[in-house]
Amino acid sequence: MFTTAWSASPQLPSEGFTPNWSREGFWRQSVRQVVRLSAGGGRLRVRLSNAYGASPVRIAGATVGRTIAGAGIEPGSLRPLVFADGIPARGETVSEPAELPVAAGESVTVTLYFDAATGPATFHAQAFTTGYRGEGDLLGDVGGEGFDAVSESWYFLAAVETDSGRTDGVALFGDSLTDGFGSTVGADRRWSDALARRTGRPVLNAGIGGNLLLNDSAWYGEKGVGRFRRDVLGVTGVDTAVVLLGVNDIGFSETGTEPTYKPAPVVEADELVAGYRELLRQGRGLRVIGCTLVPFGGSDHWGEHAAKVAHEVNEWLRRSGEFDAVVDLARELADPADPDRLRPSYDFGDHLHPNDPGYEVMAEALSAVL
Repeated sequence: MFTTAWSASPQLPSEGFTPNWSREGFWRQSVRQVVRLSAGGGRLRVRLSNAYGASPVRIAGATVGRTIAGAGIEPGSLRPLVFADGIPARGETVSEPAELPVAAGESVTVTLYFDAATGPATFHAQAFTTGYRGEGDLLGDVGGEGFDAVSESWYFLAAVETDSGRTDGVALFGDSLTDGFGSTVGADRRWSDALARRTGRPVLNAGIGGNLLLNDSAWYGEKGVGRFRRDVLGVTGVDTAVVLLGVNDIGFSETGTEPTYKPAPVVEADELVAGYRELLRQGRGLRVIGCTLVPFGGSDHWGEHAAKVAHEVNEWLRRSGEFDAVVDLARELADPADPDRLRPSYDFGDHLHPNDPGYEVMAEALSAVL
């Protein structure tokens, strides 16, 4: 049985504050992308998404191999990936299984060659790892010399699945705090990576930077209550979902006139509670763990109303008993001198996102209740 060993939540082609190739798409180009697996196996398959594409996308060729460094692939590990068809408009496709033994914690490199124009590319904006683009068919370029452009986004790539047979996967569902903003780029130091190392379980990252629980965003993905079914319930091998979402719903209205921070309605605690209850309703059959909102005092998301709602939401999460368990990240990450702020040693620098040690603390706290 195949289970998901890595995933990324698809997004509408856009730029926002992350330069990328999604709007221009690809033509007569190869795209090489590196992902770190949280489950091993003897065979793997790759899932591609065209969720936001109005036309089918032709895959002229694809390969997978073990990553060495940069765009390089371990000699002798390169395997062809066979897709029966292209990626249908508004749909997805999965490759035939490829024989490639891999271990949990190992990285693999997926290369896609597009000989026809793709149009705008369904993508995941913030990968916090480097991807590569080169002109022409570079499927067999194990050294990676032909790849002369780089990006920190994933394109069309939605999941890598292995035949591990695992059914104890954990899906982390959230915004940039889950996506990994503030972690060291290319080092796999998100809290999903830390949790996989600590527990040995498959851990899937269903975070989207800037995501909102209650409203769709042109820049930051479909609202959480809308994408939960696809990005968590639709992922194979998951038995636990972890929800850390709501800071942007509260904070965008405090940020001023930044165009990417729209929509930005003033949200009350009872609206967020209703959103959490909708996720719990959809997630029946899974173990669903809630997380209190992290301290974000001093950030551009903070203000009098945000403070009030954050306190109310966190108290509801602690006391309601509606989640199967609750991880109190607000207390784990708080500055002892000011509980509304991140502890300085955990602060990436914007008073909103943790750094690598902060993400490690989050993973430690979550692992205690898994």
